[in-house]
Amino acid sequence: MPSLTAPPQTGRSQLAEIVEHTWGYDSFLPLQREAMECCLASRDSVVILPTGGGKSLCFQAPALCMEGMALVVSPLISLMKDQVDALRACGVAAAYINSTLSTSERRQVAEQIRRGELKLLYAAPERLLADRTLDFLKNANVSLVAVDEAHCISAWGHDFRPEYRALRVLKQAFPSVGIHAYTATASEQVRQDIAEQLGLESPEMLVGSFDRPNLVYRLRPGSGKFAQMCEIIQRHQNASGIVYCISRKEVDRTAASLCALGHRAAPYHAGMSDQERHDNQDAFIEERVDVIVATVAFGMGIDKSNVRYVIHAGMPKSLEHYQQESGRAGRDGLEAECWLFHSGNDAMTWKRMLDNSDPQARDGALRALDAMEGFCQGVECRHRAIVRYFGQELESDNCGACDVCLDELDQVADPVILAQKILSCVARLSERFGADYTAKVLAGSQEQRIVQQGHNQLSTYGLLKEHAVATIRQWIEQLASQGFVAKTGEFNVLQLTPAGRALLKGQGSPQLLKPAEPQQRAPKAADSWDGVDRDLFEVLRELRGKLAAELQVPAYIVFGDTALRDMARRRPSTTDAFRQVNGVGDKKLEDFGEAFVEAIVNYCRANEVPMDINTSAARGLAPAKPQAAGDVSMSALPAFEFFRRGASVEEVMANMNRARSTVHGYLGEYLRHELVLDPTPWVDAATVRRIETAIEEVGPQQRLAPIFEHLGGEVSYDDIRIVAACLRNRS
Repeated sequence: MPSLTAPPQTGRSQLAEIVEHTWGYDSFLPLQREAMECCLASRDSVVILPTGGGKSLCFQAPALCMEGMALVVSPLISLMKDQVDALRACGVAAAYINSTLSTSERRQVAEQIRRGELKLLYAAPERLLADRTLDFLKNANVSLVAVDEAHCISAWGHDFRPEYRALRVLKQAFPSVGIHAYTATASEQVRQDIAEQLGLESPEMLVGSFDRPNLVYRLRPGSGKFAQMCEIIQRHQNASGIVYCISRKEVDRTAASLCALGHRAAPYHAGMSDQERHDNQDAFIEERVDVIVATVAFGMGIDKSNVRYVIHAGMPKSLEHYQQESGRAGRDGLEAECWLFHSGNDAMTWKRMLDNSDPQARDGALRALDAMEGFCQGVECRHRAIVRYFGQELESDNCGACDVCLDELDQVADPVILAQKILSCVARLSERFGADYTAKVLAGSQEQRIVQQGHNQLSTYGLLKEHAVATIRQWIEQLASQGFVAKTGEFNVLQLTPAGRALLKGQGSPQLLKPAEPQQRAPKAADSWDGVDRDLFEVLRELRGKLAAELQVPAYIVFGDTALRDMARRRPSTTDAFRQVNGVGDKKLEDFGEAFVEAIVNYCRANEVPMDINTSAARGLAPAKPQAAGDVSMSALPAFEFFRRGASVEEVMANMNRARSTVHGYLGEYLRHELVLDPTPWVDAATVRRIETAIEEVGPQQRLAPIFEHLGGEVSYDDIRIVAACLRNRS
């Protein structure tokens, strides 16, 4: 257990020294110093910093500079535990009081408070506001009060918690103490409401940039999303990631499918027992699980810095939620990916969930949902769209970290003509139908209702038949987001706007995008791997996991990924050199320095790698090439278990009640994904030899017909596909 000895009291000028010696940081992030000085001056403040912007340090560092004990209001037990564990690992005297403590443990914390041994005390609002607790703390020499996740106090916020409203009494209980509110996401309206509800006196409003430049945003249509998810997860093998789903059913299905493919995944949603959620969350934090698949019930209590990707398998219900959920990636400041797969059905799902909500809350939620839809269908820089929603502007013309600015999306060849065709169809349908119906008419669908309405006789019927309905649907949404068409009424009927009518006359410049082939251009944040010996990084990651297990704390409490990368870049051979690593403070040097230096020296000697590298000279090592995952559909996964046991196609057909062609499709996915080399469980050995000989004689072919003909039509295409797939796997 780390020492609970309080550090020496220092003045304001010693903030930098406290931060350097305790946390190992030699500089401040934007607005951190200003926020800390508000604490030192006991001036009330509202601090809005993005996830990963160092909010916690804004009150933790001043607490070590001031006499007495800082009181921290925190909404979740898991969040308290993580922050207290992290503080103790740095040698800071911290504790929490909540329902997980036994009677004797609560008494022990009370004694520490009486003796003045604690510098920070964490408590949930319900526990803190109990009469006996508050009366006790009035005599505890409280130095400052920090309200974490302060957006919960505002009914305008996206995570309103009624119990936070009662925190107004803190100003009365501690009249001479500064009250400081911290959150990552709050509009101007929410910020003012936070200050009013807490009764703050002329608070300093410190609002950082809402932009997270280390996050790479990519939005894609929802079709085929599972295969794309698998590719993302495979690319980040052994790294931590979060997959958000809208429904509990989808969470369970997705988690089970990922596990079936060999990924270390676990579900998390409100339909599970408290114990199941707790166990799965701990497994994720302690890196026994790589992927957590969750509803929005997961996240606020996670103080995990090394999440390398966040995937939304459906559209979130607001940009506030998206900013906060995607912001759980890359909290360590290193590059991270944020993928959002969306479809038109997502909004309808959220609207159904809102049907029984309070009318006033529902109106606000629907407006937020409309803004989220506009973001998904928009065609401007994703970073710019997010910060603009929160009332800010992006300085750069090109963020270099989203699918739009990385040129991963192409504009159609003639957007004006295409838009006119779509808007003309809306007009021909008398502006009485929604986007789905309009898209099907343009695609030339033979649906019964279209024929019955006579809309197959319209001049615009089948005008875009060369395109998929889903693609046309996206274009309609893009036109809506740009104001050329509006969705009206309960059923989102399409109506032309004045801008849309002008566009029909050739006046206007719409932007219509189509998915393009991925470019090889790397996002600008990728250089955080420059100079890092990746094999050494993995060695250090394993050591970190071992030490964390011994201490029974999350791995990132020992060291974050930023520190491990810097170690694998500098490769220090002494503890003095190790102290220069980013994120190594005095206490962590004392606790872990020798073990990590020994691991680094042993690795470098065994692999003849130079040590004590000047970081400016450590650039240029080639990054490891990611291994791409093969396409696999979720519906095929149940068949994989049968094939692993050597089941025949007929047996799988009977067990799954599927057609032969469907099962052969599943088998093809299985062979590709599992890199199966032996086709004999499904094709007899003699036929295998005939097919292999034919392939050798015919030569490399993309088509199977020449091989089929070479075999005189005596061997089925299905058998040829199976053998050809195994041959490709061998090569």
